[in-house]
Amino acid sequence: MTPPPPPRLTRDALVEAGRARRPAPIRIVHIGIGAFHRTHQAWYTSRAGDAENWGIAGFTGRSPGVADQLAAQGGVYTLVERGRDGDRFHIVDSISEARASVDLDRFVALVSAPATSVVSMTITEAGYYLAADGRLDTDHPDVVADLTALRDGRPGVLHTPAARLTLALRDRAAKGAGPIAVVPCDNLPDNGRAIERSVTDVAVALGWDPTAWQVSFVSTSIDRITPHTTPNDLRAVEDATGFRDEAAVVAEPFSDWVLAGDFPAGRPRWEDTGARFVGDIAPFERRKLLMLNGGHLALAFRGLLRGCTTVAEAMGDPACRVALDRFWDEAERAVGAGAETAGYRRQLVERFENDRIGHRLDQIAVDTATKVRLRVLPVLSAEREVGGLADGALGVIRDWSVGARRGAFPAGITRLDDLTSGATSVDRELISAAIVAS
Repeated sequence: MTPPPPPRLTRDALVEAGRARRPAPIRIVHIGIGAFHRTHQAWYTSRAGDAENWGIAGFTGRSPGVADQLAAQGGVYTLVERGRDGDRFHIVDSISEARASVDLDRFVALVSAPATSVVSMTITEAGYYLAADGRLDTDHPDVVADLTALRDGRPGVLHTPAARLTLALRDRAAKGAGPIAVVPCDNLPDNGRAIERSVTDVAVALGWDPTAWQVSFVSTSIDRITPHTTPNDLRAVEDATGFRDEAAVVAEPFSDWVLAGDFPAGRPRWEDTGARFVGDIAPFERRKLLMLNGGHLALAFRGLLRGCTTVAEAMGDPACRVALDRFWDEAERAVGAGAETAGYRRQLVERFENDRIGHRLDQIAVDTATKVRLRVLPVLSAEREVGGLADGALGVIRDWSVGARRGAFPAGITRLDDLTSGATSVDRELISAAIVAS
């Protein structure tokens, strides 16, 4: 006979077995409960020394699928830490409620509740709807639709996180619910300032005055490689735990979280599990963006040309390592002092060599115009300013040019202007010469 399927993972079952806590009171509202949030901010919150006081109400980005999965399990799920020496399985129980993004009334009600102290978000760079000048793109159809709906009265659905957040913060201020902190967790430089500008732009467009709202915007640098969860991963969770977990996530053992800003209504003790609070986030943002994300591009462009498929495979290819190390030498100088770059570089080598993560190069080599502009060109400019040759940064650009011509990876840069938008004339000439010589 075929054995029965394992039971569904649920909070009630785990609480009865002493492996999870009952839902904590909601004090954090999060937008975007995808895989990264569940391997990063929710994981940090579940491990805080005062976790029993800090429940998360998580809202999806657009699709309700994750909310449905988590709601059926009472908000609990398994995090698989995938190291080179094996897997470790952790139950994460910090999500007290999971909702779809369309549940706007519940979102506004929770943000407006006096007990809520933090609104966090993981919405990806695209979710900010920013124009080239860093302000909210008020010409984007989704933004236009949201502004129109808000002018017409309280809408049933809003498409953009900025509009949802602005509406909720206005409601909170109107109810006198007290101060609150907004904490974006995306790979965007000065992300706290970015979402503050977006909220301000929405409010001003509607004739609202956000200066009277008691809101602190916190900037963060976030770091943890989180691949897509596969059916094989779900089977591994079943074998290890005895439960079927539809919301399980996988991550590398390494994690990092640096925050700069005020929490006027309090926060969890995230420092208990390694989060750091600093006065200046900029060096840590540059370190992550240039060394990890820029290093990924160096490996992806050279690795795909040489037939590699994953980051770990490229790390084992001598030619790829030469390209990466040359770029890293320059990136360290571009990051500058204050961010412990030497130790971080050693950690990156170990992380990139983790062949059990399976981080695919073709997933990295997409949307290359934006990525190269943010992750490689600052290294080129910084190196040129100190009289260096910038061979490492220019090598990444040459590899992209060769690969683009050969169709080795998804196209993302179609014109030189796409790549050099905002670059100096000298940098443009260097880039043009590198592409011609490639």
